[in-house]
Amino acid sequence: MISRIPISDISPVVYFGGEFVPVKAIAGESISVSATITIEGHETLSAEVCLFNSKNKMVDCQPLIEKSPGTDRYEGSFTVPTEGNFHFVVKATSTSQYRTVTGESDEYPVRADRDRALVGAWYEFFPRSEGAVRNADGSVTSGTFATATKRLPGVAAMGFDILYLPPVHPIGISHRKGKNNTLEAKEDDCGVPWAIGNADGGHDAINPALGTMKDFEEFVKAAGKQGLEIAMDLALQTSPDHPWVKSNPEWFNKRADGTIAYAENPPKKYQDIYPINFDDDYEGIRDEVLRIIRFWVSKGVKIFRVDNPHTKPVHFWQDLLAIVNEESPDVVFLAEAFTRPAMMHALGKAGFHQSYTYFTWRTSKWELTEYAKEVSQKTSAFFRPNFWVNTPDINPFHLQSGNPAMFALRAVLASTLTPSWGMYAGYELYEHRAFKEGGEEYLDSEKYEIKVRDWEGAIKKGLSLAPYIAQLNAIRKAHPTLRRLRNLVFHTTDSDAVIAYSKREGKDLILVVVNLDPNFAQGTTVHWNMDALGLPAQDFEVKDLLDGSSMTWNPHTYVSLNPTRPVGKVAHIVQVKI
Repeated sequence: MISRIPISDISPVVYFGGEFVPVKAIAGESISVSATITIEGHETLSAEVCLFNSKNKMVDCQPLIEKSPGTDRYEGSFTVPTEGNFHFVVKATSTSQYRTVTGESDEYPVRADRDRALVGAWYEFFPRSEGAVRNADGSVTSGTFATATKRLPGVAAMGFDILYLPPVHPIGISHRKGKNNTLEAKEDDCGVPWAIGNADGGHDAINPALGTMKDFEEFVKAAGKQGLEIAMDLALQTSPDHPWVKSNPEWFNKRADGTIAYAENPPKKYQDIYPINFDDDYEGIRDEVLRIIRFWVSKGVKIFRVDNPHTKPVHFWQDLLAIVNEESPDVVFLAEAFTRPAMMHALGKAGFHQSYTYFTWRTSKWELTEYAKEVSQKTSAFFRPNFWVNTPDINPFHLQSGNPAMFALRAVLASTLTPSWGMYAGYELYEHRAFKEGGEEYLDSEKYEIKVRDWEGAIKKGLSLAPYIAQLNAIRKAHPTLRRLRNLVFHTTDSDAVIAYSKREGKDLILVVVNLDPNFAQGTTVHWNMDALGLPAQDFEVKDLLDGSSMTWNPHTYVSLNPTRPVGKVAHIVQVKI
């Protein structure tokens, strides 16, 4: 029902499944609020937005100011003080001739998660490849959790916060895939980790080739000492050999002949994987998945990367994640959902803390600008983006030349446009060979075989992007503004090959200029929106955080970036001296 003073078009508000669901936030984050407020006649209005905690105690109340006279559009913000559940209300008051009229909106929920739900630098590696050894006969001895522990300092040195592991469970034997996804595996082929389960166990077991459960626990502890959180893969599917196939056959889809149907994503076929049917025993499946999550949380895991959540019912995730959030509010879920936008958004509204995105395929200035505006402003109330430069499944076309400048500029974009970004091991070595022309799969994909890499040797030879990655992550850690999503502003440049944007949090103002052309030097004038920067229209001093140089810029700054020099420069990341 309309209140005495009509208050409408409130933002941010998230309506999903017939109810208001929480606006996403983290402790200390400022949330912008806007609303249309009007009243009959020529009365003068005042408005405010008030934030209440779960005990209905007001914790913040800030004025809303009319954006432009006569528009009836009011704007302001509130700050979420701590983690937890909150709600906000927009209030309006009109006072005239000693007569006072008030109006009030509905209550709109807000949930403040821990920082890691919004901010993080993710790194993915396969434990079986870390410390693996190639023998004289050409065979490869698998790495283990013990040998992978030796790689942890290198990952931490690059400044990553989260180490994501593909499934570490026993791998199925039936229909095991060979190298490069061949249908017939050889005796020494290690199998695809996502084909989960065999006689050694299922989703709550460790692949014996990697070690024991004790070894895993020690690995998690060692990672913690390096400042790394472990993210586990939650893949709700099985191999034909998983214990569930015998214990709960009703959990799987059947063909007309009664056999269990394997997974398909035409034209791809996954004979080694059985998908789950969530309709015949919903509560049984939900409770088993809850048991699995609780089990790994007890082992020190607080982050889960969920494989293909868009192929499972959305209401399942809303149900499951609500229970986990109530029990363990510090557990974070990342949705691996490269699918239609509506489904990706639905998963965010259902409770996923963040999601993979289309960044991996956005390359032009226009594409990057429009997509980054979308995720930072239009959908940020319910969808937190995580910009990945590559994954084991995605070797993007723009990386397949192997040009180091392209790898560098994509890392700059991913790490500075959004608070969360990620990369899969091998990116720093410029791994780029494609399985076939016109495809985005890696040749000799690590999904099907063990990789032997010389990380330290590549750094010594100057053939690694690792030192540059370390710089980018160090800049992120030093500057709070790069750890926020909603403060992104793009600025005009005279070249489609150069993109410019800024982020400001208090006095922390960062400007980024990137040459999107990895092959040629590009020069252009950047027209900085000084009002958006909060600066007077005059010269200002900046320091380039990549090379340490100091410069004087102005509202119309000419920049030139040459990626082809012996020490190529693909970007400026500068701090403005305020």
